[in-house]
Amino acid sequence: MRALLIKGLLYLFALLPLRTAHSIATVLGKIIARWHKLRINQVTRTNIRLCFPHLSNEDQEILIKQSLIETCKTFIEMGALWLWTPEKVLKLVREVSGEAELQKAYQRGKGVLVLTPHLGSWEIIGLYTCLHYSSTGLYRPPKLVNLHDLIHTARERTGGRYVPADKSGVRALYQALQQKQFAGLLPDQVPSAGMGIFVPFFGIPAYSLVLPSRLAHKSGASVFFGYAERLPRGLGFHIHYLPAPAEIAAKNQEVAVRKLNQGIEQCIQHCPTQYQWSYKRFKRRPDGEASVY
Repeated sequence: MRALLIKGLLYLFALLPLRTAHSIATVLGKIIARWHKLRINQVTRTNIRLCFPHLSNEDQEILIKQSLIETCKTFIEMGALWLWTPEKVLKLVREVSGEAELQKAYQRGKGVLVLTPHLGSWEIIGLYTCLHYSSTGLYRPPKLVNLHDLIHTARERTGGRYVPADKSGVRALYQALQQKQFAGLLPDQVPSAGMGIFVPFFGIPAYSLVLPSRLAHKSGASVFFGYAERLPRGLGFHIHYLPAPAEIAAKNQEVAVRKLNQGIEQCIQHCPTQYQWSYKRFKRRPDGEASVY
């Protein structure tokens, strides 16, 4: 029933121009910002207070409100990004920065690993990258099984290949890089036990993926961060590709993962309201530490 409701909302939102969808999201986000008992509000509030302690209470409240508005935009724009034709969706890409460096790295012939944080619209940058480059992406299947086919079809409709976040999927990423292709994943999810280490994220110990650094070290691929900044007034998106520091492929795991998180932070600082602060990034704590949520 829940999956059916979500599908219905997605098809409804897909009927709207992006500007109208974002306007609805703005109103909804402002309402949620006033409702402090909602989990999405509580998690966003906790993360922003942890990661931006230098901001005044007033500035933190502004960031919390703007973040909740952007989170609502992320959901409501999914109708367009998943259900519009690829041609119509990609017309929303107004500018692309850093692609010349990306293409130069691709020409090296060792594959390219694109790391896409939960910043702005990670859906549209996936569609754009898959359209222009032979790509394999790692993803976690949705908890609502009845949404799987819709999401999987939507993400692969510009030619990309998406594989589940398990051992077979990791092998597929290695193979793509060995074949001098693109591979992509979301680098800021909390990994399963044994798949990460604790390193700082905005100064807070965060259990962080070691996979991106292992892929880079083993394959010798060039590594880039990529994100699609959401433009105001529903004008579309600005895609950014940024070369990752060389140390992200270091043999020393702690050094490499620290550089990974620093690169993610650099992306976030460009448009901090558009990061998914509603995600429980610090849900796994070092031994002996209480939950922050």
